[in-house]
Amino acid sequence: MKSRASAIVAIVMGLAACALPGASPSVARADLIIYGAASLSGVLADAKAAYEAATPGVTLTIATDSSATLSTQIEQGAPADVFLSADTKNPQTLADAGLTAGGLVPFAGNRLTIIVPTGNPAGIKTPADLARAGLRIVAAGDAVPITKYANQAVANLAKLPGYPPGFAASYAANLVSREDNVKAIVAKIGLGEGDAGIVYVTDAAASSKVAVIAIPDAANVLATYAGVVVRASSHATQAQAFLAWLAGPNGQALLAARGFIPPP
Repeated sequence: MKSRASAIVAIVMGLAACALPGASPSVARADLIIYGAASLSGVLADAKAAYEAATPGVTLTIATDSSATLSTQIEQGAPADVFLSADTKNPQTLADAGLTAGGLVPFAGNRLTIIVPTGNPAGIKTPADLARAGLRIVAAGDAVPITKYANQAVANLAKLPGYPPGFAASYAANLVSREDNVKAIVAKIGLGEGDAGIVYVTDAAASSKVAVIAIPDAANVLATYAGVVVRASSHATQAQAFLAWLAGPNGQALLAARGFIPPP
């Protein structure tokens, strides 16, 4: 964890020392409101530091929550300039409603893992144990992207040799809570208020209070993150520039340092 943190600091400092292509002290001032998926909290803090230092006159205000919640807020008129989602469905819904300026920009990928409290008191050894009677599994609400990805992973696991009949149904029967976003799943498992949960590998890596049980590659799911500029933005040019930066080499370096992978 220390080596990763040191790498992130080094990358942020390096990016902050380099002006963005085309940036100049005369750039129009703008305070961009960035709505981002909860799983992007850490990398968006890094991006804020690097981007503001390298782009005179532009500041970023970051708000994170479930992608579904943020999408609904934008639909209802909440002020936002850029929306960064943990899926493509939510930004596409906004685009289909005419609420975006331009199309979707994929900028990151992620994979899933199972988390358990440090010490693993329930003794979970493999993903097959998620079907064990009496296990307490913490998940997110149906509209949250991690739920769609987790359900797909469970369905994939159920098809693998050695998994019990009715694996998916037994997993569903063990769900004991539905949290607002993936960060809340990690927090609850870290506190020992559940035996296991399925989250993004980046969120698991960011917590010192959980351990991981790997999901086999044959069953894992690749999450695609995509961003859009909100049509109602008063700073569309600067918003487009930030989204392009995040999807470009500088943003990709910050994402990689946090464990994200390139978009498919």
